[in-house]
Amino acid sequence: MTPFDGFIYPNELELQWSVLIVLYPFITGLVAGAFILASLERVFNVEAVKPTYRLALITALAFLIVAPLPLQLHLGHPERSLEMYLTPHTTSAMAMFGFVYLWYLMAVLVLEIWLDYRGYIVQQWKSSTGYLKHVYGAMALWTDNISESSLKLDDRIGKTLTVIGIPSAFLLHGYVGFIFGSIKANPWWSSPLMPIVFIFSAITSGIAAILVLYFVTCWYRKVVVDMRCVDTIAKYLFYAFVVDFTLEMVDLIQRVYEADESFRALDFMVHTKLFVSQIVVQILLGTVLPIVMLGLTQLVRFKDAARRAMYVAAGLLTLIGIFAMRWNVVIGGQLFSKSFLGYTSYKMEFATREGLLPAILLMILPFGILWVLIKLLPPWGHGETKQHVH
Repeated sequence: MTPFDGFIYPNELELQWSVLIVLYPFITGLVAGAFILASLERVFNVEAVKPTYRLALITALAFLIVAPLPLQLHLGHPERSLEMYLTPHTTSAMAMFGFVYLWYLMAVLVLEIWLDYRGYIVQQWKSSTGYLKHVYGAMALWTDNISESSLKLDDRIGKTLTVIGIPSAFLLHGYVGFIFGSIKANPWWSSPLMPIVFIFSAITSGIAAILVLYFVTCWYRKVVVDMRCVDTIAKYLFYAFVVDFTLEMVDLIQRVYEADESFRALDFMVHTKLFVSQIVVQILLGTVLPIVMLGLTQLVRFKDAARRAMYVAAGLLTLIGIFAMRWNVVIGGQLFSKSFLGYTSYKMEFATREGLLPAILLMILPFGILWVLIKLLPPWGHGETKQHVH
């Protein structure tokens, strides 16, 4: 049995939401953040981040494909999830999220990537042989019109989709925060700032993920890192992180000042069961340290090698901190009783349906999909410089 302290209600002995529900907002956050980074070049004409534009788009697609899988594994009857599309329940926040997801996947992200790559797809269709010829032919929808006027039309439509995609990305992840923030029975989640905090933490995690992925792909392909690009990405990551941390601190200060009947229970949680995950991992290692590192790179002109190392370290620590934030919200919000007189514990199994092993596999799966997408639709630009191998 799960150990508990004090007085809890019978239905609070076992947590209803597991590590899979932690993965869900974490993965959707990476999607939203990656798309926002891609929009910097397409909509706001930030030319410096152009080397990561297509990488950000296909990374967002890879993670978006996997995003609903944690929910599917969590459901007792996952085959019934199709019912939310066939019989829409407009008053259910969870059910309507399926339409938000489908809109963002099909109407925005897939269509924008297809328009951006259509010229390349047609060229590969004409030059490939074997099964790849059929694959690219299907991706081109069996049309080979890549005239200058048609490609210009693709670019105009794609830019319009990117503009539509920015609020759609906010809606995608803000809706996740809305679901938590609207559960008023739980004082840990019930905050009007929750959707806003989720949005900015999503932007932060997505930018950090693309920053790290760009370094990894450059190292793997033995290509020189575009320092102007990573400097610009790191600058935007720093700005997003400062806003995200400020919002979280505003929420914390408001809770401390209000100090309602739940405050003592929440305060006890932070100082005991969540001390390591929230104070140490989320705030110190995952927030304060990367903000300091990124801030130093803005103030001090370090050598390129030192800046690269600091960017990679800051990106990885950021991802760890955002994951810890998701953990503390989902798991931490269930560890105290609604009576405020008792506390329970979460024991993560390993090889069960909602255990550690499925969670690890779900985090590996997007990278496998990303590898396939990169093989089919290479995101690399022109003008790259190969590293000198001694």
